[in-house]
Amino acid sequence: MNTMPMYQYECTHCGHQLAKLQKMSDAPLVDCPACSQAALKKLLSAPGFRLKGGGWYETDFKTGTKKNLASCDSAQGGCKGCPAAGE
Repeated sequence: MNTMPMYQYECTHCGHQLAKLQKMSDAPLVDCPACSQAALKKLLSAPGFRLKGGGWYETDFKTGTKKNLASCDSAQGGCKGCPAAGE
């Protein structure tokens, strides 16, 4: 399977935004399709997936009370130091 990442761009001249499927080896887009200026800049975006469940760092390389951070019960005020608990 040949998948390509989705890149997001924004024109610094007119503010137009667009998303484009491109190979990682492709040159970044430069020309804005809305205003034709050479002012496109690649935006930083979060990936569209999360690695969770057994077999990933969260559960495999931690010991003791740190092992199950993903299942912390922040509603009950558990997990000292957990960002979800507001500490």
